[in-house]
Amino acid sequence: MSDQAYSGQVTSLEAALSMWRPKGKVIMGLALLFAAAAIMTPFAFLKLTFLLVAGVMILASVATYFGLPALDRWRSHRIERHLNAFRVDPCPVIVSDVGDRLLFANSVAQKDLGAGKGMGLSDVLQGLVADPHGAVEDLRRDLGRARSLRRQLHRVAGPVDVDVMALAGGMTAWRFDLQSKEVQAQDTKLAVLTLNHEDVVLHANAAARALLGPHADMVPLFCPNPPLRLDHINDIRAASGLLRCFVHELPAPEPINGHVRPRKVGARKADPRKTGAVRQVAIIPAAEDQPAEADTWSIIEDLPVPLLRLSADGVIELSNRPARVVLGVESGAGRRLSELMEGPGRPIGDWLRDTVEGRGTVQPEILQMRRKDKDVFVQVTLNPVRDGGKTVIIAVLQDATKLKTLELQFVQSQKMQAIGQLAGGVAHDFNNLLTAISGHCDLLLMKYGVDDPTYPDLMQISQNSNRAAALVGQLLAYSRKQMLRLETMSLRDMLSDVTHLLNRLVGEKVQLVLDHDPDLWSVRADKRQLEQVLMNLVVNARDAMPDGGQVVIRTENCLLKAPLKRDRAEVAPGRYVVVSVKDEGKGIPEDFVDRIFEPFYTSKKQGEGTGLGLSTAYGIVKQTGGFIFVDSVKGQGATFQIYLPALHADAAEAATALPERAVLDKIHGVVMLVEDEAPVRAFASRALKMKGFSVIEAASGEEALNLLEDEALHIDVIVTDVVMPGIDGPTWVSQAMHTRPDTRVVFVSGYAADSVEGGVMPGMPSVFLPKPFSLTELVETVQTQLVDAPTDQVKSA
Repeated sequence: MSDQAYSGQVTSLEAALSMWRPKGKVIMGLALLFAAAAIMTPFAFLKLTFLLVAGVMILASVATYFGLPALDRWRSHRIERHLNAFRVDPCPVIVSDVGDRLLFANSVAQKDLGAGKGMGLSDVLQGLVADPHGAVEDLRRDLGRARSLRRQLHRVAGPVDVDVMALAGGMTAWRFDLQSKEVQAQDTKLAVLTLNHEDVVLHANAAARALLGPHADMVPLFCPNPPLRLDHINDIRAASGLLRCFVHELPAPEPINGHVRPRKVGARKADPRKTGAVRQVAIIPAAEDQPAEADTWSIIEDLPVPLLRLSADGVIELSNRPARVVLGVESGAGRRLSELMEGPGRPIGDWLRDTVEGRGTVQPEILQMRRKDKDVFVQVTLNPVRDGGKTVIIAVLQDATKLKTLELQFVQSQKMQAIGQLAGGVAHDFNNLLTAISGHCDLLLMKYGVDDPTYPDLMQISQNSNRAAALVGQLLAYSRKQMLRLETMSLRDMLSDVTHLLNRLVGEKVQLVLDHDPDLWSVRADKRQLEQVLMNLVVNARDAMPDGGQVVIRTENCLLKAPLKRDRAEVAPGRYVVVSVKDEGKGIPEDFVDRIFEPFYTSKKQGEGTGLGLSTAYGIVKQTGGFIFVDSVKGQGATFQIYLPALHADAAEAATALPERAVLDKIHGVVMLVEDEAPVRAFASRALKMKGFSVIEAASGEEALNLLEDEALHIDVIVTDVVMPGIDGPTWVSQAMHTRPDTRVVFVSGYAADSVEGGVMPGMPSVFLPKPFSLTELVETVQTQLVDAPTDQVKSA
């Protein structure tokens, strides 16, 4: 049903309801009388008749009271559909009633025409045309019973196109095209249509009217196979017959008042049927009987979408300006597409052949550009076109760098999760092996002196075991599953101890400068791991300055009174110690800054870097509770900043030093060793016995509990693995603590101390010793546990 027919029916119904509404009370009264008569009459026939009459009168009364408001809401809902499109229209749009009084004016009409609700239509057109009253009358007469029309009004500044549309309720919409002369001049070359959400043509420029002829009013008229496929070849019914044309949606034009901004190329296109938005499309003939190739391509030279014309074998024949910007070349003519892009998981030639020969469904692909200056990803849509008796390919490019970056970040997070799980499992088994290897090697080193011929071989085994342990530590570091040995320390003292090593790392060309705050606060961190972080940063700074320079390591106190938001992190207010490493090198390219902390990502040449250094540093700092940031200007160097939480003065003073070696050597006792790995248990047992301890061995938690049922058995320290078959370490120790609450405990594990929070179980005197551990570390840990034990439990030498 047309809007005018609908409007006439609504008006007739509205008049009828308005006439009967004052009589609603009378009708309701009569209905009640008939209902009472039905109750009182003894005759069944009259009773039924009176009830039917009463029911009809009640319905009529209800209809007169509620029908008119419901009709208003129905009409308002239908009108609102049109107004949603008019509000975002880049041209002035006004809506008038049957008396030509304004009911609506969008923001463009209010600004450019001075239109306002309640004004007369002729008053609005007063400054636009010479004879506003005559123009309105002519347009009303021409509109007649048609749904819409387009006319051209003459004004001093030049002709203006007016679109008039009949709406429901006797309303009329008036749309004025006040585009600039530059746009009109461009329109004479390119066929451009403005469509509403119902695919009605609101405006067609001269080129579009010349191309489409009488079919330019609605999409179904010129598109025999709707809907229009954007950025594809469509069959178009033109004035001269059926043509194959390339249809592209243009970004929303910037209106005179600047309220509507153009859509970014490559952004997701919203469905105009759902949003009620107005859109513009360009129709570019691609048939053989159209103008010459160069003239046709010059039309789309400045289209805001990258376009390429390729030969069937992938050679670029033509490209427009946006395409050359994306490709990063001044002219792509004569170059193969495979030289500029990486294939979509298969050779680009095969992909192009499938497109030309129509094999399968050729989907748009996201490809990476072969550019050295930055990482660029583009979505490429291919369309085969017949031209001059041969098949060529029109490639539509859209910048997909942001989308691909998000995808890579998601894949990276999944990769990190998988690596973390793998690292945890590998570390457990590997650390058990390394504990057995390095432990028995320590036993042999105690047996053979420096002068023994086997001593160098044993040292090689020991050193390579330590290197393997460091590699496992790196795996656990960037997955943040390693066990840190936290201690209270001053970064100034730590840097003083490692300065000689850093000087050796930087070499003779690079000067190392240290700048410390004299009143530096203390921090709680793993000294060995923090040294590794600083060495990684210093080595990277050295590599960034092949011709020499200066590396400055600065420490300072920082009191944040408000949250510090950087990158995707937020540093909470509080006390921090900031360590910065600054170099004078070539800097980090802007496109690489966001990826430098990813595992296995490196900007160095093959063989010069593993990509583990910065990812390890990131993992260590984050696990310590700190933050690491980087600032870089290309050609001016880079600065890495590490924020570590500072300890309060009372907490720093509460840290106690380890007992002296002489005191520890006098500590002996009985140790229960519970370990399911036989080689590790054998090494630990021999190491403790060599230092004067009595050792009771158990291969599982169940066996240990059975041994502890003997109340006469005296145990000073329990050394147990955390993860074991059957009952794990914390579980069986918790059961044993019911009868032996004062027994000291040392937990050991190849995993991080996830099951033992902070390395200590609440309510029991316990510490955590991560694998792999050396003979000395094991003995010292057990001896230290016995230092604070009650004197009646410890056997002194």
